[in-house]
Amino acid sequence: MIRGRILELEAVVTIAKRRSFRAAASELGLSSTALSQAIAELEGRLGVRLFNRTTRSVSPTAAGEQFAAEIEPALAAIRNSIEGVNQHRTSPIGVLRLNVSAGGARQILAPIIFEYVRRYPEMSIDIVTNDRLTDIVKDGFDAGVRLAEHLPGDMIAVPLGPEQRLVVVGSPKYFRLREQPQNPSDLETHECIRRRLAGGSIYRWEFERRGKKVEIDVPGRISLDDTGLMQEAALAGLGLAYLSAWQVALDVKAGRLIQVLDDWTPPFPGLCLYYPGGRHVPLGLRALIDLIRELKSKSPLH
Repeated sequence: MIRGRILELEAVVTIAKRRSFRAAASELGLSSTALSQAIAELEGRLGVRLFNRTTRSVSPTAAGEQFAAEIEPALAAIRNSIEGVNQHRTSPIGVLRLNVSAGGARQILAPIIFEYVRRYPEMSIDIVTNDRLTDIVKDGFDAGVRLAEHLPGDMIAVPLGPEQRLVVVGSPKYFRLREQPQNPSDLETHECIRRRLAGGSIYRWEFERRGKKVEIDVPGRISLDDTGLMQEAALAGLGLAYLSAWQVALDVKAGRLIQVLDDWTPPFPGLCLYYPGGRHVPLGLRALIDLIRELKSKSPLH
């Protein structure tokens, strides 16, 4: 009974944040039907409507907004107390929520996450991928994974692997019709696969050599917001793409893609796991940090 009541309160806070029963149900590990029923029962006992619902949206009422704001600190205290007890365990238990860029998720999944779930069978991992930088504290994540240059300044960072590098690639089919570019300015006469950023703007390709920096608003008839699709377009010979060297390494090695402008694309700091400083580190997150450091001591993570 007590556990059910706490879950109801967690549901109120989560729905108020997510503005979605489906998203809240996913975060809480419930079905949308079960979550909706729990809220309806709570509203029935309280005699007050907490949320306004339509077929397309959910928003808290004034009473719901106030209720969620007042119970959230108490729920945080309960979670901290439970985590404090969890620290006495020899192995972590619970759910670890990570917010990761899509490219970062592909890089850490096999070498780190798969090993983590094998080692800690009582831990579950919930990974949410997006390319927009998220407030991990506000959105209820334990940690995030992003490039070092994109990290918020108030976070503790744990390097995950080697430096990263973006490279310009095109297929042999494409280069049978066009000469390889020798300088970034040559891209003005090429067909390029343009990248649309999370905010909607088109990414300007960035280059640097011997301290000289250049940004090019490359021409191209195709604009995509997914690097996997960009890679497919380049492989099909539809244009040049500017992608992570990690992502295209196998295609370059096999000769399916040709790498150009190498001397204009220097490396930069790689991925980091990051989490809030000044607060207690959950045992599940501590176990992940220790695993990252162990794996790095054995060999660089690729």
